[in-house]
Amino acid sequence: MKRIAVPLLLVLCVAIAAIFYFLRPKGRQLPVEATLMLKSSSLGITTVATGLHVPWEICWGPDNQIWFTEQRGTISKIDPVTGKKKLLLLEPEVYLKRTLGILGMAIHPTAPFVFVDYTTRRPDSSVISRLVRYTYTADTLKDPLVMLEVPGATGHNGSRVAISPDGKVIWSTGDATRGANAPDTASPNGKVLRLNIDGSIPADNPYPGNPLWSRGHRNIQGLAYTDKGHLFASEHGDAMDDEVNYIRKGGFYGWPGIEGYADRDDEKRYADTFPFIHPAKAWTPTIAPAGITYYHAAAIPEWQNTLLLGTLKTASLRVLQLNAAQDSIIGETTYLTGIYGRLRAICVSPAGDVYMATSNRDWNPGKGFPIAEDDRILRLSPIARTADPVKPLGPDTLTVSLSKGQALYKSYCEACHKADGKGVEGSFPALDGNKIVNGKPQALVAVILKGKSGTLKSGEQMPAFSFLSDADVTSITNYIRNSWGNQVYEISFEDVERFRKKIK
Repeated sequence: MKRIAVPLLLVLCVAIAAIFYFLRPKGRQLPVEATLMLKSSSLGITTVATGLHVPWEICWGPDNQIWFTEQRGTISKIDPVTGKKKLLLLEPEVYLKRTLGILGMAIHPTAPFVFVDYTTRRPDSSVISRLVRYTYTADTLKDPLVMLEVPGATGHNGSRVAISPDGKVIWSTGDATRGANAPDTASPNGKVLRLNIDGSIPADNPYPGNPLWSRGHRNIQGLAYTDKGHLFASEHGDAMDDEVNYIRKGGFYGWPGIEGYADRDDEKRYADTFPFIHPAKAWTPTIAPAGITYYHAAAIPEWQNTLLLGTLKTASLRVLQLNAAQDSIIGETTYLTGIYGRLRAICVSPAGDVYMATSNRDWNPGKGFPIAEDDRILRLSPIARTADPVKPLGPDTLTVSLSKGQALYKSYCEACHKADGKGVEGSFPALDGNKIVNGKPQALVAVILKGKSGTLKSGEQMPAFSFLSDADVTSITNYIRNSWGNQVYEISFEDVERFRKKIK
């Protein structure tokens, strides 16, 4: 009898604990601000935290609280039920400037470690990206161990951290604004790197003694494993072809020789010489994909076996349906465009609630943002379907009609130069009253086609838009030259055609 009673008692205890866990308050007593209407489910949207400074990463913690980084150099946790916030770490060596600061974070599922990457500066003022392991207790992060440092830059530092199913540390790095780094096996930039939890290099990495796991990446902004152990990464393109990639051991993903699907003649020639892995999905115009997570909870059946992706440029939540094998994307639905501003990070609780963090205080996204409450952490959780939902929202539909030039400007220019043409002081010049815009038209066309290198002060670059057709260049040029305070005569298709031949 004792042999039977002990296991039965254990099973009973586990069952009772599970019941209390899943019936625990999830903070749904917080007021529902809006209702996201799916095919059969309704998701209530509530605000869990406000007044944050660019929460770059959010994770579900081992204590059933939300752990998050803030770009300025802090790591905190917040109780999603009470809203009580606790500071865990203030890292004094963080260097914060625009896209720099504390970035990715991952909590190891079986060891008491938190892995964080941030940008800092050496005594000579050069920027580096640093991956650090902290040991966590209930109230603090301590005993920092520097696992790896890689060259940084004023942009394109990535970066996310993930823990693989076999317990390895996965770290994505940007190309540090130098495309040649990405394919170079001797450079740690533009890579997905794989390390043991003590910082050593696993023996089964594709290049012996090298943390490199995959290469040819421009600027990865999200990492997520599926329940079958497949790794996906979201990645910023240049002027075209933002991507989500299925990451494989030793894979080459093409940057800078190839963007997207290798559909241009020069890319096809490159692909014939350097075989690469096509993206699972690519977007042109770009959407600035950010944090990504895998959803497989029963709470939201419509989102089963999907990747949830937050975007910055289009300020939306993308739900990407995977096939049964989880090696390709077979569908996409867009939600919440422009409602909460830029969505930087995303995670899922064990109960199946979705948490998203906004990113509205780092890039001045445009009209209406940031609002007084920014930045925020939001929760999407299933609620009872009612005939009269609170502020019902659904899948996005295109309702605004724009001129061709305005639509092109919105797709390719607005994120940096802003809807009002005022730009961002110290980084992106104003187009309203700009000398190049109001000067000889060939000069503006040359900048559009060839791009512009960033200065040492700002580091910001303008990509080349030479892939645009002459008709598109004509439309966008005339829109810029006749908007805001600019009133300059229009140029013709023939003008652009002639200019392109002269511009090399």
